[in-house]
Amino acid sequence: MTIPFIDAHFHLWDLQRLQYGWLTPPFDDQGPNGDVSAIAMTYLPDRFRADLVRWNLVGAVHVEAGADPGQALAETAWLQRLGDADRLPTAIVAHADLTDPDVDDLLAAQARHDRVRGIRQIVNWHPDPARTYMPVDVTLDPAWARGFARLAAHGLGFDLQCYPAQMPHIAAILTRHPDVPVRINHMGMPVPGDPDGIGTWRTGMRALAALPQVAVKISGPGFIRRDWTPELVAPIIREAIALFGTDRTMFASDVPTDTLFGSVDRHMETYAAIAADFPQHARRAMFAGNANRLYRLGLDSLLEDAA
Repeated sequence: MTIPFIDAHFHLWDLQRLQYGWLTPPFDDQGPNGDVSAIAMTYLPDRFRADLVRWNLVGAVHVEAGADPGQALAETAWLQRLGDADRLPTAIVAHADLTDPDVDDLLAAQARHDRVRGIRQIVNWHPDPARTYMPVDVTLDPAWARGFARLAAHGLGFDLQCYPAQMPHIAAILTRHPDVPVRINHMGMPVPGDPDGIGTWRTGMRALAALPQVAVKISGPGFIRRDWTPELVAPIIREAIALFGTDRTMFASDVPTDTLFGSVDRHMETYAAIAADFPQHARRAMFAGNANRLYRLGLDSLLEDAA
């Protein structure tokens, strides 16, 4: 790819340093990710750069990788040291439990790291045990809304990973907090197998797209179907772009997780093909400029040099 790429969503982990329950044996094919044994190994910046070697990588946003919640600050401190030494990650989306009674202290501790731009607490709830990440929908808990309300005071945005049926009531919460930037993960994770699954996704995404502080990240087609094809996901991706516009859309690799469902190059080639019909300025925005602006990365000069 000749235009620069800022990866808006990727992961690193060191299995000798931190505990990741979801990357710890025994493995099986249950749950949203299926069998994760293929990625249950340490993954560091050199490997990341090698995986993205074809894609003119100039920066990347690390999103918390499911470390033990008690090690959330340790994960951030480790990533901060990596970034200071290696320039990757460029920025960090850290973990915090927004229902925690001490949420202000948790947010303040994360925000003290100067690469931290936001928080992700995965909130996907689904009645199907094979789909759900959570035993209950925490976004219905008033404590979660109170925790969300504290993000702006700490200068933090929020990465939203939820299912479409949750979006309307989450949008009502976000409406009260226009000062909190929100980035939807994995194009909103539509579930075509649900009754009117795409219709539910469309309704939820429209509610979120109506809020100017919300953007969308295009990644994770394997969360829609593990055997995804470009023909399956292209209409969904195009509709997401149409809903949010090319100024609120970011492409992302989600490596190494997405490699469970296809190679890095297969994912990126699909995105590049879908974006090929857009003008160059829109492609540059979706592949790099929007991530630079929305995550406040300060990579303007690198983007000019990489043009």
